[in-house]
Amino acid sequence: MFVLQRLTVVVIGRNEGERLAACLRSVLAMRNDGWRVEPIYVDSGSTDDSVALAESLGFQAIALQTERPTAAKGRNAGWCAGTGELVLFLDGDTVLHPDFVANASREFGDSSVAVVWGHRRESHPGASIYNRVLDLDWMYQPGWTPFCGGDALFRRSALEAANGFDETLIAGEEPELCRRILGQGGRILHVNLPMTRHDLAITRWRQYWHRASRAGHAYAEIAERFRNSDNPFWMDEVKRNQRRAGVLLFVLIFGVLSTLVFRSAWPLLAMLAFYLLLAVRSAWKARWKSNSALTLLLYGIHSHLQQVPIFFGQLRFRRNQRAGLKSQLLEYK
Repeated sequence: MFVLQRLTVVVIGRNEGERLAACLRSVLAMRNDGWRVEPIYVDSGSTDDSVALAESLGFQAIALQTERPTAAKGRNAGWCAGTGELVLFLDGDTVLHPDFVANASREFGDSSVAVVWGHRRESHPGASIYNRVLDLDWMYQPGWTPFCGGDALFRRSALEAANGFDETLIAGEEPELCRRILGQGGRILHVNLPMTRHDLAITRWRQYWHRASRAGHAYAEIAERFRNSDNPFWMDEVKRNQRRAGVLLFVLIFGVLSTLVFRSAWPLLAMLAFYLLLAVRSAWKARWKSNSALTLLLYGIHSHLQQVPIFFGQLRFRRNQRAGLKSQLLEYK
């Protein structure tokens, strides 16, 4: 039986404003079954009053001084400053469920469990069409998983053994760390428990594009890291994205050119029908995620539409790699 004695909570943020205030207060309001809490906030160059806010609420505040801020640097600075046997990582735009730590910490009675994470859902899925569909992206079936997201409960000894997050990554640092933890014999458990509410705050196409492009950059960079290892990682995802984006762009170009050349709407209509069939097929596969047919259809469209900016994110990584450049933090808010 595992009994938690001390918990380190690491919140990272950058100009989160009221979202950060809600996050920090949710940490203070969590159910505590007798353990000591070390609340730590790590700031990555905010220009608002985030640091002062955290200190006023009793958090140890760490202001990173770096020209190239990353989430990995923030998380490493936070967990290294604490001493708890478990470390809870939270993004500053999330709100913690009060019972998550109390319920999830029991899973560490199994000594092989290195990471436990629960359900993250959007706080305002109706605020925009983007929030509505991306809310479903957070949904995974409970069980053993090869990764976790930015909100998760880690065993400190697993972090120490893996030397923490890779600070050179601008995205995808959690799956990359999980890969190393799995290689050391640790396991990652996704539990059927509410964990956090997230405020994605995406209301514009440009934000959606940048977020997906960042994911593509992460896929390409991490796949490259593991390319020559005995256990490649994300290489299949990279190739799958390249194929899907290639087909989508080819059909778009062919459909538009055929419409112009033949002066007929039929090629354009055939193109739209093809895209619709793809979306419906994906919506049907994801039907366990929602009871709303419209939400599922929009999610099906998103599942394919995002492949294009993801592909361009991969191209950005390859371009920077050839030029010997380090990519900077990609923000979408």
